[in-house]
Amino acid sequence: MKILSPMDAVWLYVDGPQTPMHVGSLCIYSLPEDAPKGWLQGVIERLRDCHQFTRPYTLKLAAPKLKSVFPTWVEADDIDLDYHFRHSALAQPGGERELGVLISRLHSHPMDFTQPLWEVHLIEGLENDRFAVYTKIHHSLVDGVGGIRLLVKALSPDPDARDVVAPWSVGARGPGPRAAVAPKRWSGLSGLKDRAAAMPGVTKAFARMAREAVSRSQDIALPFATPKSILNRSVSAQRRFATQHYELSRLKAVAKAAGVTVNDVFLGLGASALRRYLGELDALPEQPLTAGVPVSVRPKGDEATANALSFIFANLNTHLEEPVARLKAIAESTRLAKERLQELPRTGVADYTSVLMAPYIVQLLSGLGGHTRPVFNLIISNVPGPERPLYFAGARLEQFYPVSVLLHGQALNITSASYAGQFNIGFTGCRRTLPHMQRLAVFTGEALEDLEHSLHGKGFDARGSSVPA
Repeated sequence: MKILSPMDAVWLYVDGPQTPMHVGSLCIYSLPEDAPKGWLQGVIERLRDCHQFTRPYTLKLAAPKLKSVFPTWVEADDIDLDYHFRHSALAQPGGERELGVLISRLHSHPMDFTQPLWEVHLIEGLENDRFAVYTKIHHSLVDGVGGIRLLVKALSPDPDARDVVAPWSVGARGPGPRAAVAPKRWSGLSGLKDRAAAMPGVTKAFARMAREAVSRSQDIALPFATPKSILNRSVSAQRRFATQHYELSRLKAVAKAAGVTVNDVFLGLGASALRRYLGELDALPEQPLTAGVPVSVRPKGDEATANALSFIFANLNTHLEEPVARLKAIAESTRLAKERLQELPRTGVADYTSVLMAPYIVQLLSGLGGHTRPVFNLIISNVPGPERPLYFAGARLEQFYPVSVLLHGQALNITSASYAGQFNIGFTGCRRTLPHMQRLAVFTGEALEDLEHSLHGKGFDARGSSVPA
């Protein structure tokens, strides 16, 4: 039995009927060129025959009814593969829209806390000889980096490899999710000394934040210093999901021309899309929106899959009309936020994150989420993925998209993942709050073209594509 670390446990504390805390991935594969008739059915049968399980797929809650009080992991004695691995087929014509509707529905379903907290759905019937795999797993078990690591372990860089590797059989090297197990006396004292040594840095970071609040600089985004918008209402249980993808080279070219980072360009696309989307709904606040941007703080060489995150806050400058000026203002905001985080000693990051996010967690646990001023307007996250093409039993992974969580007061999440020269974006939204959410995906594509024209005088030949929910 292992007690969850505080960073992992918080995802169980805030899990509820309208806010299930599972994350997901949508992988789209093309059949091998030499695939015979019945190839996919053969793969499904071989997956069903695999009853070897590794962490985190073997872990379940010791006492599901106490998940918000004293969550602990135990190893599952008997895993029902028929429950966890599911086979679906798209309605005709099997296009992107039908896939988006199905993923929206699957991601809306809560998980059964008496079972290990994961599901794998293989979806056939996608047009152009393709199929999809949607995987969902509770956020208390993985973060974005950990989830991609699990995905990559089940795939091969060799297009000729024909072994069928079940994702639940590869697991993660090392101890899996971090556990708050009782340490030896000497290690406990060492940990206390490290945290005590880090406290001056943590205190300095919050003192700097207080000075920034007094200065009220437009470049700085601070927690709770953000307008309330339709994005910050209570959410319902039903989700919408849409996607967009580009060639990564396009974002790199814009970043180089503007003197910013690729992540700044991603934030700029989200800001432009939100400005237009909310403007069309007559719901754009006069004060600029802010984004919470997760930052991985995983030490080099750490192979665990559990959560190792902190946050920075980015001013999206949605009050600025000109896209290049908006992009450069966003870049200045993220630069200042990163400086604040980088000043911290490594041992102080967890304490800084806990104190920073504590008021928001209290909002959620007290039922005030969606009714009071938000800590930020939405989460925008960028997770680096594998750089070379990958294959599943010879089927090429064409794209993969993150599917994320929503919280009360956070009705939209925009998460991207790079892969083999692509930049893939998943938009997860509250169905009740965000009508016609696929427009956000379309608007990000047009925002990239606007930046290209503004910076280079002409657009690129490559074009993104969108999947409506």
